[in-house]
Amino acid sequence: VQLQASGGGLVQPGGSLRLSCAASGSIFSINRMGWYRQAPGKQRELVAAITSGGITTHADSVKGRFTISRDNAKNTMYLQMNSLKPEDTAVYYCNLYYYSNSRSYDYWGQGTLVTVSS
Repeated sequence: VQLQASGGGLVQPGGSLRLSCAASGSIFSINRMGWYRQAPGKQRELVAAITSGGITTHADSVKGRFTISRDNAKNTMYLQMNSLKPEDTAVYYCNLYYYSNSRSYDYWGQGTLVTVSS
């Protein structure tokens, strides 16, 4: 399984970006995909996650500003980020997790840098 994240870049405060994460390979149909981020000197944190059934969760720090979604037919996940703040600056990683045949599978993409600065 491979995860390819894209869509990061430099944006001014208050601006928007849309991240995408495309998954390829043999993927169990029942799974959870998520976006994590890691700012310099900080631990990686969960930003938002979505199950294959469409159940979502968002970190308190991004609620009302970020929206996670997915297209199961394309095995692709998105993160729409609005009203961006300098504190959103981080490397954003996509994650795919599923459990099958008594074993868990956990995959990570390569990360995409989001910089919010004027």
